[in-house]
Amino acid sequence: MARLLALIIVVIPGVIAVYGVRLMRDTVFSVLNWPFSILWLQFLSGLIMFLAGLAFIGGFIFYRDKKRKKVTKRLGRRKSIN
Repeated sequence: MARLLALIIVVIPGVIAVYGVRLMRDTVFSVLNWPFSILWLQFLSGLIMFLAGLAFIGGFIFYRDKKRKKVTKRLGRRKSIN
């Protein structure tokens, strides 16, 4: 059950990122989609969706690897100087 939940958590941002790439691609080919009235707004929305999905998936993988102690020490938590 936990693996299925983890898969769903990763798939939803992945779909959002793919839709963002599609919006950017449509902008390059001058195809305007329904909720947008101007092309640059469509491209900007696609870029934000892509970066948000990518950041979420990257953070999820980083957190999982950190929990399993597979992250190098230089990426871990820094010690305070005090």
